[in-house]
Amino acid sequence: MKKFLLFLLLIAAAAAYIVYDNERLTVTDYTVSDPRIPESFDGLKIVQLSDVHDGEFGGEQADLIEAVRREKPDYIFLTGDFIDSNRYDLDRSMKMIPALTGMSEVFYVTGNHEVATNEVDEITSALSDAGVHVLRNRAMVVGSGNSSIAIAGIDDPLSGVGTEGEAAFTQHAIEQATAEVPEGMFTVLLAHRPEQFSTYADMGMPLVFSGHAHGGQVRIPFVGGLNSPGQGWFPDLTSGIHSQSGTQLVISRGLGNSQFPLRILNTPEIVSVTLQSE
Repeated sequence: MKKFLLFLLLIAAAAAYIVYDNERLTVTDYTVSDPRIPESFDGLKIVQLSDVHDGEFGGEQADLIEAVRREKPDYIFLTGDFIDSNRYDLDRSMKMIPALTGMSEVFYVTGNHEVATNEVDEITSALSDAGVHVLRNRAMVVGSGNSSIAIAGIDDPLSGVGTEGEAAFTQHAIEQATAEVPEGMFTVLLAHRPEQFSTYADMGMPLVFSGHAHGGQVRIPFVGGLNSPGQGWFPDLTSGIHSQSGTQLVISRGLGNSQFPLRILNTPEIVSVTLQSE
């Protein structure tokens, strides 16, 4: 009987810790070095928020907002699944946006959940009206003269996968987004899906920010993520910085949950990246 009670206590303690861990924000700091980054952007800080999925972190996102504020970002990137298609409530999701746009410039791309709602125009209009730069297969040049970079963003492939494969859709979206970017300009790409890493590299994107994988949902020590949409079991691209053919891919583990309600050994993550011109 005592062993059974001890077992129940251990189960209860583990469950309580998992719930606590799902509400605990962590900040992961990276430095991205690349000689192609203009010197004027050396030290620039980017905060990435991905896959919020309408998760709540403090009343009206107070904890999330304060965590971002402490990072003192120059730019904030929202890399898709800002809402959740299973419990779509745009007004609730928008509550944090005025605070973010009050800190710095905010850039956004769609994820598969925005597409799945069939309300992409409503979502992007609300964000644009609130001062967010919505990048739907387009780019913005920031800085001035030779001290400029481009920030490009592409729609999630779900919006066009019915007519072409994901890789082909991604390639065409990048071509469209960067069509007016001056040749040789350092370009940062916001693209929801990390599994298209090879396409980003083939298209010569120097730096890419993605999410979508939720860190593999369950993280196994010394192994990594357990499962990810688009990558299956024991995926390679769920977290951290990856390099391929001159392209660096930053992957956020994201903040919220969708169909599976809990993360295990996988705290909600804010990514903070400092650019370094070598």
